[in-house]
Amino acid sequence: MFETISIAEDSRGVATLTLDRPEKHNALSAAMIGELTEAAARLGASATVRVVVLAAAGESFCAGGDLGWMKAQMTADGPTRASEARRLAHMLRALNDLPKPLIGRVQGQAFGGGLGLISVCDVAYGAEGARFGLTETRLGLIPATIGPYVAARVGEAMARRVFFSARLFGAEEAVRLGFSRGPCRPRRSMRRSRPRSCPISPVRRARWPRPRRSCAGSARGSTRRPSRRALRPSSTAGRAMRRGRGWRHFSDAAPPHGPPRSESGPGCDTSHPLRIAA
Repeated sequence: MFETISIAEDSRGVATLTLDRPEKHNALSAAMIGELTEAAARLGASATVRVVVLAAAGESFCAGGDLGWMKAQMTADGPTRASEARRLAHMLRALNDLPKPLIGRVQGQAFGGGLGLISVCDVAYGAEGARFGLTETRLGLIPATIGPYVAARVGEAMARRVFFSARLFGAEEAVRLGFSRGPCRPRRSMRRSRPRSCPISPVRRARWPRPRRSCAGSARGSTRRPSRRALRPSSTAGRAMRRGRGWRHFSDAAPPHGPPRSESGPGCDTSHPLRIAA
């Protein structure tokens, strides 16, 4: 029995994997990371599931990392931080290697780890009004564990663009960057959307794992061993943040080092996107 996610399967073999922490804007907690890893294994092994829709309850898709979980990592010792970063990496890898088509259904806010989840989907659809951003650098962090998947999704040049700016952008720019298709009308039409509308060929079920793993293999050099490339920066981020102002901004949910940017231009968005997960 899951506490932070839910799974529903219909008669067509379409399984909907739903992030179910709407009161926290579906921020990634330690419990959710573990349950998503377990769910990926179950869905991948199921003989009746043909396609998986990754969705979210409430107003937001995923606001990134849960603040309580992240604060605990900042005060933990090195081995504990490395262990937690490894659990996140294994969760992303489990979804990335899922031997069924994975379709993202995105609404509201998708920040940080939320974009990591989108990046491991085969295709994602964003609702009109959805907002995206890799906001880690506002807090003195880097998008380390999700970085290889984001780079594989949008390309290295585009990944650098969104990593360094930490700005928020809308559904239309998410399409141009390659994170999603759409945008789609929100709410009712998103709930009614069916995977058959996606550009996926109706091949025999037994042949799905091969093309999906083949596609994933093109980026496997950067995502197969995330522990070597991403876990070390993640596990050492706590020391760097405690030395500087980043830790104070993070722990107090204070505004970052200057006005954040939005797609409308510098200084147009004065909100703190990660405050919602507090």
